[in-house]
Amino acid sequence: MSTTLENNLSEETIQDEANIFKILVATDIHLGFEEKDPVRDQDSFDTFEEILQIADAEEVDFILLGGDLFHHAQPSPYCIYKCSELLKKYCLGDKPVEIEFLSDPKRNFPHLMNPLVNYEDPNLNISIPVFSIHGNHDDPTGQKQISAMDLLSTTGLVNYFGRWNSHDKVEIEPILLKKGESRISVVRIVSY
Repeated sequence: MSTTLENNLSEETIQDEANIFKILVATDIHLGFEEKDPVRDQDSFDTFEEILQIADAEEVDFILLGGDLFHHAQPSPYCIYKCSELLKKYCLGDKPVEIEFLSDPKRNFPHLMNPLVNYEDPNLNISIPVFSIHGNHDDPTGQKQISAMDLLSTTGLVNYFGRWNSHDKVEIEPILLKKGESRISVVRIVSY
């Protein structure tokens, strides 16, 4: 192959990569499952760390968590601590985020005092954004309808979207993202 043709193919690949989303999708991690078992207590955390390691190694644009990050609606303090520790270890850093948030954050994150996608927050240094919904194991509960996902969202470690408090009225607000010339919409579909 000639050098010119190789250079052209290389340039096309680079241009294509500028338009292609690399997304790691994970669901049903169930952090805290069997947390009191002396043998299996770390299994869910080890799995979550492997997921984050893959995201880092593959240089994904973002991680999409499809619900049930936690096994219980009210996880233990250790469970929230360990989850936060892993997210900080793998998702904070100096790598620039290549995706643009096109949605109105006030509509996607109305539950936050400062509704902002975390990688656009000047007080955070996010290198791998995490977008997440809650599942049936970690949904908002109690009098104030607060979940562990709300806690993570408040810290800025995850972008918690699709939050709803009522089975009677569910509003769908898509997350609209752009990378290069490509655009995608991420929508939470209620299945329970």
